[in-house]
Amino acid sequence: MSINLALILTLLTAIAAVVVALDKLVWKTGEQDSRTPPTAITTLVEYSRSFLPVLLFVLVIRSFIFEPFRIPSGSMKPTLLVGDFIFVKKFSYGLRLPVTETKIIETGEPERGDVVVFRLPSDPRVNYIKRVIGLPGDEVRFERQRLTINGVVMDLSVNGETLEGAPVYVENLDGRIHKTLIHNPGYSKQDGLYIIPDGQYFVMGDNRDRSKDSRFIGTIPEEYLVGEAVRVWMHFRPWEMPDWGRIGAKIE
Repeated sequence: MSINLALILTLLTAIAAVVVALDKLVWKTGEQDSRTPPTAITTLVEYSRSFLPVLLFVLVIRSFIFEPFRIPSGSMKPTLLVGDFIFVKKFSYGLRLPVTETKIIETGEPERGDVVVFRLPSDPRVNYIKRVIGLPGDEVRFERQRLTINGVVMDLSVNGETLEGAPVYVENLDGRIHKTLIHNPGYSKQDGLYIIPDGQYFVMGDNRDRSKDSRFIGTIPEEYLVGEAVRVWMHFRPWEMPDWGRIGAKIE
C-alpha cells in the first residue's frame, strides 16, 4: 500500500496548529500556576508548540521548494542509477498545494531535455522519472533508436563507454546533451510517430530499451508533473558501500 506522506504531514501540521490556537483562545495553559501538575491537555499543548515550527518548515520545503526521491529502477541509466537519492525542484513548473496538487502560481514550463518526476496518470500514487522529449504540439518520431522531432533528426553518437555490456551514446536534444544507454542499437521498441497534444508531454527513459515511458503509458498531462530533478544527494544500496562520488552530482 502506498503511503501518502504529503497527506500525513499536512494533517499533523494542521492538528498541531489547531491545538496551539485552542490553547491561545480557550485553554490558556500558559496562565496556569507552574506548580500545577501537568494534565493531558497541557502535555498536548507543549508537544504541539514544540513540533509545529518543525512540521510547518518541512511542509513548506517539501511542498514548494525541494522534495527528495529515491531511484528504484534502472530506466534512467546511465544518467541516474538504482540507489540514487535525488532532489526534485518543486517550483520549476508552478507552485502546487500539498495533497490536492492544485496549482496556485505559474512559474515555468518544462523544456526539452529536462529530467522530470511526474505522477503516473493511471495511478497518481506512483511517481515516475523520465526525460522530456516532446513538448505540446510536437511531432516525435522514434525509429531504430533515433529521434526525429518536428522533422529534425536528433544527433546520436557513441561515446566509447559501456554499461552492463551495452554501449553508451550521447544524444543532443536541441542543444541539451545527455547520455543514453542502448542495448540493441539496430532495434527499438514501439517505433512510430507520436503527435503531442496541447498541455501534455512525451517522456522517455535514458535506458531506451528498458523503460516504461510515453511509448507505453502515453503522454503526460501538465497537471501530473511534480518537478524537475536537479541533483543527486546520495547513492546507497543495501549491503553496498555508498558511492560518495555521486553526491552533489548535477543531473544533466
